[in-house]
Amino acid sequence: MAWSAPTIRAMTHARDSKHAAEETLGEATEVPAARPAADDQPRPGPPKRTRLGGTWVAVVVALVVLTFLLIFILQNLENATVHFLGAVGSMPLAVAMLLAAVAGGALVALVGAARILQLRAQNRKSRKSV
Repeated sequence: MAWSAPTIRAMTHARDSKHAAEETLGEATEVPAARPAADDQPRPGPPKRTRLGGTWVAVVVALVVLTFLLIFILQNLENATVHFLGAVGSMPLAVAMLLAAVAGGALVALVGAARILQLRAQNRKSRKSV
């Protein structure tokens, strides 16, 4: 089937008119992008944990513990006799218990520090041998 010249001109004119109308429409109004359905959107996960956040939690916990410790000391001010390695002394019960807890914590910290130093030395040796 052969197309006549007037038919070809009419088809070309219609095609050009359609493109011109689309360009004009695109400039005049913006079509908003289609939004995905609520189920299709990725849900944000829990917030990332940071050192500052961990420090904040540690400070709050420490304040609560110190508050309870202060209450304990103020409620236990009766004198108690303490015997240690032949030494005898008298001090408030809460203070004696606090000193025992601090001495125990210091002992644990000392053993922990020795282990950390041991692991660092071992790590240093293994890096030198590689």
